[in-house]
Amino acid sequence: MKALAFGEVLWDIYPESQYIGGAPLNFAAHFKKCGGESHIITAVGNDDLGDETVMEIKKNGIDTQYLCRADRETGKCLVSLDEKGIPQYNLLDNVAYDYIKTPDLNGENFELLYFGTLSLRHENNISVLKTIISSSSFREIILDVNIRAPYYCQNVVSFAFENATIVKISEEELPIVMQLLNKVTSSVEESAEIISANFERIKMIIVTMGGKGSLVYECNLRRFHKCNAEKVNVVSTVGAGDSFTAVFAAQYLKTGNIAKALESATKVSGYVVSCKEAIPIYKIEEFT
Repeated sequence: MKALAFGEVLWDIYPESQYIGGAPLNFAAHFKKCGGESHIITAVGNDDLGDETVMEIKKNGIDTQYLCRADRETGKCLVSLDEKGIPQYNLLDNVAYDYIKTPDLNGENFELLYFGTLSLRHENNISVLKTIISSSSFREIILDVNIRAPYYCQNVVSFAFENATIVKISEEELPIVMQLLNKVTSSVEESAEIISANFERIKMIIVTMGGKGSLVYECNLRRFHKCNAEKVNVVSTVGAGDSFTAVFAAQYLKTGNIAKALESATKVSGYVVSCKEAIPIYKIEEFT
């Protein structure tokens, strides 16, 4: 399995510590833990933090041949956690990952392309992603919706949905997306059905619901798969959604079994929220 993750790499800066992060990096690292081969398309600055970023990406077993340097500072996100462990983000704008360069993929074949909406906050990256999608063939294209105010708009969300075959979104973000799409719904299930009806390329819609578990809407069969979450001690939710997406993708590519992939993804993300790190140490065999 070969996955190509496109988008932001940044540092989550806490009051007393800092961790490398960004949804595409977290996804790539967890996909690697699932036995896949991970490559990342991103940009870091020509600064000390950029050098450290490259080293950390390599430590996670992620290929960096499509990483470029930009004449901007390496991305940062100032993070604070509320009393429930939910992260509050202060994202710096106009940083290196906003200036990704179009990579030469050298005819390499990737089964999977991953991207999120945050990295599309500026036109440069939208143009680069369009080129990648139009010039390559992927078995699946996964959209991980990342609603981070004020970095989203109707045009970006519509573009992302139009180009994805699998969409993963949290229950909290779903009403915002439906509003952007000018749709009114009364439930998670109805929202999934409406998205499916409006974007014919999408095969599956995944909704994560925190402690309530998760579900997948299989569009062609109009069928829902649901999985309850196990109760855990929540330390931090940073990276949990990214681990979910990576594990689901890897297990689905391996087996084609949606229900099993959903179960494994729910278990791993439950473990991740019990850890402070976005990419904690674990063996995928413990959750499959």
